[in-house]
Amino acid sequence: MTMPLTSYSVVKEHFKQVDPAILTVLETLTLADWFENRPSEDHFYNLTRNIIYQQLAGKAASTIFERFNNLLGGNITPQVVLKFEDQSFRDVGLSWAKAKYVKDLASKVADRTIDLSKLDNLSNEAIIAELTKVKGIGRWTAEMFLLFTLHRENIFSYGDLGLKNGFSKLYGITTPSNTQIKEIVDRWSPFESYGSIALWHFLDNR
Repeated sequence: MTMPLTSYSVVKEHFKQVDPAILTVLETLTLADWFENRPSEDHFYNLTRNIIYQQLAGKAASTIFERFNNLLGGNITPQVVLKFEDQSFRDVGLSWAKAKYVKDLASKVADRTIDLSKLDNLSNEAIIAELTKVKGIGRWTAEMFLLFTLHRENIFSYGDLGLKNGFSKLYGITTPSNTQIKEIVDRWSPFESYGSIALWHFLDNR
């Protein structure tokens, strides 16, 4: 699964003009590497996955999600989720809170409080407003959904610690404020998502 809706060469030319430091990092990464472990285009599947992955290291999150998926017979849908008691999800490794969050997501999708089929046509902020109706989905989770599932190209999450740490290392600014970060990130528009990926990559490979 590759990202660019815009030609990657256009993206690189943009950063060459507005932020050569990000361009240097982009030249060292393969965008597909950031999407190959996200095998589904199904919005409910991905949101469920995002909830389970919250605040967990990748390997632990992957193990728990695999157990969850196996419990549901590989059929992660609202209807199937709602057939299970919270204890069943707890038994495969979800916290009590995440079990309730997954059930709340399933309930709100099933009763069409949230219509996932309409998300693709909404603005970023409208999507965030919709998704944060679900218990356990905050702005960060919604932003990750925008970037990795909908492939929106202009996403930077100010609440993401990894991005802040990557920014600090790349630009040599100790404990940067959101104002300092925004001053640079605003230059990236309309391709903030690529800058985000560059910062994560730089932090992981420094």
